[in-house]
Amino acid sequence: FLRENPIAKQIKLEVADEIRRMKSGIGKFPRLAVVLVGDRRDSHTFIHIKLKACDQVGIETVASQLPENCDESELLDVVSGFNEDPDVHGILVQLPLPQHLDEEKIINVVSLEKDVDGFHPLNIGNLAIRGRKPFFVPCAPKGCIELLPRHGVEIKGKRAVIIGRSKIVGLPTSLLLQRHHATVSVLHAYMKNPEHITSEADIVVVDVGVPNIVCGNWIKKGAVVIDMGTNQVKDPSGHGFCVSGDVCFEEAVKVASAITPVPGGVGPVTISMLLSNTLDSVKRAFGMV
Repeated sequence: FLRENPIAKQIKLEVADEIRRMKSGIGKFPRLAVVLVGDRRDSHTFIHIKLKACDQVGIETVASQLPENCDESELLDVVSGFNEDPDVHGILVQLPLPQHLDEEKIINVVSLEKDVDGFHPLNIGNLAIRGRKPFFVPCAPKGCIELLPRHGVEIKGKRAVIIGRSKIVGLPTSLLLQRHHATVSVLHAYMKNPEHITSEADIVVVDVGVPNIVCGNWIKKGAVVIDMGTNQVKDPSGHGFCVSGDVCFEEAVKVASAITPVPGGVGPVTISMLLSNTLDSVKRAFGMV
């Protein structure tokens, strides 16, 4: 299995150590602003996990929670306030936002230098252009790429397939894999017979939000599979719900050389990448990079 907990723990230790040295050396420390709109249970869960991880490594946090029916101008004012606050080094707007809010407009307002989620169009644009360096890379794709070499998986020269083209995972992951010299194909809902493409791939990354859509016969023997899907499905026992990925684990594990389980796969290192991005932001603010 490609388990990220040991890797995530190591990254958190490295971040915590650097923050301790920063505090003792120049008396500075990172501060992350978190903006949450509404009462979605999953969003509250994710925010709780992120805040807890920040506290563990010494990142101070400030949270702003707005009601589900808040005006767009109210949300923009909150984000703009954090942009202008020199003591805030990173801003995270928890997605998705309620439907009446323009998500793209909100993301575009976040300061480029504080966009620790890496979703600002200029950060994504710089990621796409060879020779340029974005301020931040989105956390989940960055974690995905961090995971592969730390498990001894070579990317250069390999054929990679990304199933899903979201701005949060699919698109930036494809750009990162190209930067590491993989040959990349991106599949989407209009692709016919996707298994014809995936069955030739050395690396398969999946994030479409459809439980068990990728079956064992989609995977080439010996391929590496990264399942970034997280879906709530009815528990087979008939009691409540359980979490399932986009890959049929029981089938894929028989042919893949390595695979991330769900839950327990990509999540922990994704959080660690947020901590790393926030540390990079404060270092940049004080001319330490």
